[in-house]
Amino acid sequence: MEENLAKMKELVEYCHARGIATEAEPGRIEGGEDGIADTADLQGALTTEEQVEDFIATGIDFLAPAFGNVHGEYGKRGPVLEFDRLEMIRSRVNGRVRVVLHGTNDFTEYIMKSCIKGGVSKVNVNKLVLDDYLVHIKEQASKLNLTTLMEEGVEKAQKLTEWQMDVCGSSGKA
Repeated sequence: MEENLAKMKELVEYCHARGIATEAEPGRIEGGEDGIADTADLQGALTTEEQVEDFIATGIDFLAPAFGNVHGEYGKRGPVLEFDRLEMIRSRVNGRVRVVLHGTNDFTEYIMKSCIKGGVSKVNVNKLVLDDYLVHIKEQASKLNLTTLMEEGVEKAQKLTEWQMDVCGSSGKA
């Protein structure tokens, strides 16, 4: 851990000297992108109070904690988040850095709003805004010309993006 923190501090200094923001992910947000097919019973390392302090001390700008969220699919049980842990993280961060949410696949509007209420101010989404786009491309690829296919696909992704912005309270803010 000490070596990781030292490298992070060095990276933060390098990036900040160039006007680049930095984000760290203490704990481990396990999941499908790690080759794990079903994460329902996965007991990944969750972010601790000590990790919050250690990573903030490196000078990072954004903290992406692990509180039950995972990259990729959640499996049959769906997301099981520790909102008490998120509250502890929010309290420890106390405005010194921004809290980021990774692993939002299968999040309902209620879960997303609960995360925002818990102090998350940056949300990384992927599948949540691309599902309709990918289904459209797959179903319509042989029926539409390329330009129409892409325009309609982008429109579907835009609608989901706008919905996510509404859910997160970001609409109308620049």
